[in-house]
Amino acid sequence: MGLTARIRTRDGWAVSHAVVTVTDMTGTQVLRAEADAEGAVRDATPLEPGAYTVIVTAVGYAPAAASAIVTASGRAEVGTVTLARQGGAELPPPGPWTIDPTHSSVGAVAQHLGISSVHGRFTDFTGAIEIAPDDIAKSRVEAVIRAASIDTGNAMRDGHLKSPDFLDVENYPEITYRSTGLTANGPDRWTVHGELGMHGVVRPVDLDLAYLGTGPDPWGGTRAAFRATTELRREDFAMNYNQVVQAGIAAIGATLKVELDVQAVQGEVPLQAG
Repeated sequence: MGLTARIRTRDGWAVSHAVVTVTDMTGTQVLRAEADAEGAVRDATPLEPGAYTVIVTAVGYAPAAASAIVTASGRAEVGTVTLARQGGAELPPPGPWTIDPTHSSVGAVAQHLGISSVHGRFTDFTGAIEIAPDDIAKSRVEAVIRAASIDTGNAMRDGHLKSPDFLDVENYPEITYRSTGLTANGPDRWTVHGELGMHGVVRPVDLDLAYLGTGPDPWGGTRAAFRATTELRREDFAMNYNQVVQAGIAAIGATLKVELDVQAVQGEVPLQAG
């Protein structure tokens, strides 16, 4: 494997949207790779032995550079690169922001057989954020997820999740979230209070939100990055199906860990792929 690295914030969060560029001593780019959802970079392109410069960039963070020496193995093991947020503790400028689904992710993790995890994501969603000008706690967020866009990497399992046993996408095609308030937990940490509508049930759900920073994008816009997590109980949304296998072990866990990585573009703007 040519390049391995882990991209993290100062408090240990994965930076899933980071881009790593490797240049040789003449400044020529020899490799470019993107971090995965866990902030890990793995690229199998072999590198010639020698000294290289590794540059890590991500929206909302100051660029970081590191040196790497490639031996005869052709590998560059960069280790952990820590990114500092751009703009200090400044919050995003007030006004409307549009969530960019191309550069955002809505993921969920469920326990399987009590010993492993099943990871899934929704691929079709939209959302908007309104940053209040005077009192940040009055800011709002709304999002709509198409329930049928669930993807766990297994067609049979996805079909079951879309059935009346779980999401029942025919009768409840949309999952909605509307915030009702914010509570500050620090300069860049918030609890978002809101209501989640899923499977015909609306319940209050809080999100643990980290603000990751704001910066320019390649298309002339301004982007803000956030990460949020919460935990849901399936039974709270009338999804009580379970198959009990041997020894009384449930096939699917009762709770879901939800993980959101969000990039939002300033303004009410049409989004570009890239």
